[in-house]
Amino acid sequence: MKKEPVKVKEAPVEIRVGNFEEVVAGYSEQEALREASRCLQCKNPFCISGCPVGIDIKKFIYHITQKDYRSAYFTIRGKNNFPSICGRVCPAEYQCRKACVLTAKGEPFASDESINIHLLERFSGDYGKENNLDTPGQKEAKFSNLRVAVVGSGPAGLCCAGELARKGAKVDIFESLHKTGGVLRYGIPPFRLPWDILDFEINCLKKLGVNFITNFLVGKAMTIKELFAQGYSRIFLGLGAGVPSFLGVKGENLANIYSANEFLTRVNLMSAYKFPEFHTPVNIGKDVLIIGGGNTAMDAARVALRLQKIKGLALNTTVIYRRTDIEMPARRMEIEHARQEGVKFEFLAQPKEFIESDQGGVGKLICLRSKLGKPDSSGRRRPINIEGSEFELNCDLCVIAAGLKANQVLIKETPELKTDANSDVIVNPENMESSIKGVYAGGDIVGGEGTVIEAMGMAKKAACAILDNS
Repeated sequence: MKKEPVKVKEAPVEIRVGNFEEVVAGYSEQEALREASRCLQCKNPFCISGCPVGIDIKKFIYHITQKDYRSAYFTIRGKNNFPSICGRVCPAEYQCRKACVLTAKGEPFASDESINIHLLERFSGDYGKENNLDTPGQKEAKFSNLRVAVVGSGPAGLCCAGELARKGAKVDIFESLHKTGGVLRYGIPPFRLPWDILDFEINCLKKLGVNFITNFLVGKAMTIKELFAQGYSRIFLGLGAGVPSFLGVKGENLANIYSANEFLTRVNLMSAYKFPEFHTPVNIGKDVLIIGGGNTAMDAARVALRLQKIKGLALNTTVIYRRTDIEMPARRMEIEHARQEGVKFEFLAQPKEFIESDQGGVGKLICLRSKLGKPDSSGRRRPINIEGSEFELNCDLCVIAAGLKANQVLIKETPELKTDANSDVIVNPENMESSIKGVYAGGDIVGGEGTVIEAMGMAKKAACAILDNS
């Protein structure tokens, strides 16, 4: 008899739009057991090939069915340092769940019938957290003299540091901000990734001996050459992509037009939603437009709704996207949550010009209708503007979530570090080593914007190369 997927419990919409508490409750033990029992335990589990870090999904799910949650946790930790994080933010419907045999071939994302691998991973990770399970260590004496500087404490930097520290290497992570976590902290709202979960995973690294140095901008406070002079034998660059892309349209410099980077950093990292309890303010409007179709756009839209609710305004936030919802790169779950909470969507629309209001600041956005043409380099159908199709949308606040580019501070200070046309660091894909011997890189600084687990996959490859060549 076919077993139905176990739906996860979520906070009621009318409650969650008024706060920043976690929306998805996660599986209870009985729910996890029921969902795990749906796994077919395939002889050739394709789901593993869909995981960028190669978690033995079949094995950890089997351990759950046997109520051996400790083994499930350590099976995941053998490949993934951050199960509680990845179980919450990984786009599983495009990766492991899409590769599940219960999803028909050729589907753009996982079907509802595929195993909820991410929720089972989250269950296992949270079990480890709640039961204070130690991180498995395999420290080897031959790496005890290896000193590595990791630049950036986002997912790539944290993963690389964890892999190296497990083997006994001495690792210092340099973070330019005053708090660790990189994009995991400033880019993802706490209703998706609670801070206590992030702090737990970072504290696991501290237990392994990883040292964190905050408020330290490598490239200004110290160069790569100076790091080597300090005794580091290897350097890993996990700088991320923190420079916002803009639209290049008229009026884009008007007041109350934010980049998603600034908007989310103010709210997530600096707790602007609690102003004046916290000192960083953030504006919010009656007619909010979010431009973009990725996870960052969904995060910005859902944050804007909550700010409108907290301010006592009507919930009026609209996402503008130049393709259709099928082409949206955001997680299906995030799109659905945004819809549930009241976010509106304007598809096949291309921003053309911002119009200033009588009071100053942005007042309207003029858009063009689009139609879809042939696929572009991303594999998605290219939007083509329809001339003469202009229409107006009221807008007293806009957040542009049109992508991010590589951070430039260190790159500009290091001309011998080769980059491509997008200013991403060029690496040898076999070992992630850059044009500078002993300097490795991974995450968004290499491939442009990607997922947390993709960044971790690159970081693990770099860590293995560092150890192999030490």
